[in-house]
Amino acid sequence: MLLLKNLNFHLSKKKLIMNFKKLLLLVLTFIVLGNEVKADEGMWLPMLIHKNYDEMKKQGFKLTPKDIYDVNNASLKDAIVWFNGGCTGEVVSQQGLLLTNHHCGYEAIAANSTPQDNILDNGWYAKTQAEEKPIEGMWVSFLVRMEDVTDQVNAALKGVDATQRASKIAEVSKEIAKKAAEGTSYDTFVKDMFKGNQYFLFVMQKYTDIRLVGAPPQSVGKYGGDTDNWVWPRHTGDFSVFRIYANKENKPATFAKDNVPFKPKKALNVSMNGVKEGDFSMVFGYPGRTNRYESSNGVQLAIDKVNPAIVKLRDIRLKAWKEQMDKSDSVRLLLSSQYAQIANYWKYYIGQTEQIKHLKVVDYKKAQEVKFQQWAAGKAEYADLFSDWTKAYTQYSPYAAHPVYISQGIFASSAVSFARTFASLDQLLRMGNAADISKSTTGLKDQAVTFFKSFNLPSDKKILASELYAFYTDIPKDQHPALIDEILSKYGEADPEASFKKFADDVFATSIFASKDKTMAFLANPTSEALSSDPLYNYVNSFILNYRYKYAKYIDSFNGKNEELGRMYAKGILEMNSTKNMYPDANSTLRLTYGQVQAYSPKDAVSYNYVTTIDGVMEKYNPGDFEFDLPKKYIDLYNKKDFGRFTDKNGKLVVAFISNNDITGGNSGSPVLNGNGELIGLAFDGNWEAMSGDIVFDKKYKRTIVADIRYVLWCIEKLGDAPHIVNEMKLVSTSTPVKGMTKAKK
Repeated sequence: MLLLKNLNFHLSKKKLIMNFKKLLLLVLTFIVLGNEVKADEGMWLPMLIHKNYDEMKKQGFKLTPKDIYDVNNASLKDAIVWFNGGCTGEVVSQQGLLLTNHHCGYEAIAANSTPQDNILDNGWYAKTQAEEKPIEGMWVSFLVRMEDVTDQVNAALKGVDATQRASKIAEVSKEIAKKAAEGTSYDTFVKDMFKGNQYFLFVMQKYTDIRLVGAPPQSVGKYGGDTDNWVWPRHTGDFSVFRIYANKENKPATFAKDNVPFKPKKALNVSMNGVKEGDFSMVFGYPGRTNRYESSNGVQLAIDKVNPAIVKLRDIRLKAWKEQMDKSDSVRLLLSSQYAQIANYWKYYIGQTEQIKHLKVVDYKKAQEVKFQQWAAGKAEYADLFSDWTKAYTQYSPYAAHPVYISQGIFASSAVSFARTFASLDQLLRMGNAADISKSTTGLKDQAVTFFKSFNLPSDKKILASELYAFYTDIPKDQHPALIDEILSKYGEADPEASFKKFADDVFATSIFASKDKTMAFLANPTSEALSSDPLYNYVNSFILNYRYKYAKYIDSFNGKNEELGRMYAKGILEMNSTKNMYPDANSTLRLTYGQVQAYSPKDAVSYNYVTTIDGVMEKYNPGDFEFDLPKKYIDLYNKKDFGRFTDKNGKLVVAFISNNDITGGNSGSPVLNGNGELIGLAFDGNWEAMSGDIVFDKKYKRTIVADIRYVLWCIEKLGDAPHIVNEMKLVSTSTPVKGMTKAKK
């Protein structure tokens, strides 16, 4: 699944993802520094897509650049949304109907499920708009326009010391964004490109009244589970349906019963033609993060320290949750969304590490750095680039695991993370400002209500003890907070793990953060003394303060140096390729990638077709296996061959297909369009053999896994008995070029 990764704390998001293929294959087939960018590689900014137009036409694109991006007229960009900050969605009707992936809507579906009305397991579709379920906190944003503001930012940076660069960029970016938003309801922000060598302003329109329209049973929407995740061939009906609501003026509005379905500038037409190998395909979406200008040092650090740590620490969480989820349906529903999110990138980092090694990515990166040095010979600016970079990584390496074990381990306990949010209240209590204290406690009460809805004490207790033991065993002793020795001394067990378990028992027995009643009682009469004596709050602070005062300086210093050298390297790459069309790394801004529907051969004597069908679903079917079970109605429809109007010319119901489009996390739910701009599927995953793709694109193996739109429609109309939802969409079947979009009615 292509959900956007979010590894917070002091971790540099740049270092955590890597990639790629045998050196000889790379030199022969690939890009990045010395070779021409291939048409199926690149996450292109839609504002600049005219630079790619000739190549796109050769591959089968039938529209114009203005059909993709136009500020003054409706264009394809106006049908694409940034979905809740981690996925992508597309508008498919004149009443604001929205498609995205099942795993993107999973949390909302699970939150609206109970053991008595289990729509997660059983599937559900609203019969009328009045039945659609409001989703608290969900939002979507449309791109209104983007603008290159590099000159404005660079002008503000003249004469600025390197140590003040980041704060100055933040200051001027805020000013640019504020000016662009004046007199509007727009959200605005500035994003850097090419590691700080370019800057673009993004103007967005956000809608916050989003309602669930329907979803298939998770046995369809999550078919294959973790086993099939990141794998082709695939047979998952990974979709869910939402609707955007607005006020009567079609403007953004918070939830209200009298809000009405949003009328979009554009809604995508839906193609019933299907695909054949070699067909043009393009993906619109909000890819989250790539790092294709990463150094060989960064890749090596990832496979040696960062990725293995993430896998180990997430595995601890998953096992603790699974143990409790297997005990009851209510706990399974409670934890299912968290479990799915953590499991997704747990498997991702396993695959990424495997493919980095298999494809010799470090060797490839070193070869590209040699090529760069040859080009840069005699250029003083780059003379010490790689020696300085190696020195920075060498100094950082002893501390590299520490922030990972904090963010992915110590903070893995949800109660620990919850307790951490009380630090600002603690500070206010010490200052004694009554008004601010009242405001803070009100916010924390709301937060507590939300937190305890999904809190499971038994699993959280086990997570705390197990993650603490992992920190104890894997992080050098001289980096431990004093609290660890205090715990071992107090409980005195021969096995340190046993001491940590007893500590966890005591913490959850006495902490004000272990139950809603205790938390609310504290917030009714908050005192700094109560916080400072709370064992869970002290536990959090011991790690934070230990990190902040002993190790943050090393890590912050490295991050600053790494950013500086990375920016210099990217600058050199742009200079080296000044006559070529280059694309920036993904950064959760709207991008377009284009290519073809294409099969592949992952290894000797193995060839994968470019489509899967419902026959493959039934071949995998295993009654009683939660990953490969199916609803009875699904099986009945299959046995009757009741596929309706959604089959290919051979009478087969295609479930999924693959293309060589360039995507990453955040592209989940992205529309996959044909040359006419018509919807042919929903991107939902990448393949195992190209898990290193965020660092280096591999033309031979990189594939996008797509839910065929006809299977989506079949699941809604036939399996879900909801033809009224399909009837909202404009289905087209034509061999002649069309504009591929429907215009909003005035």
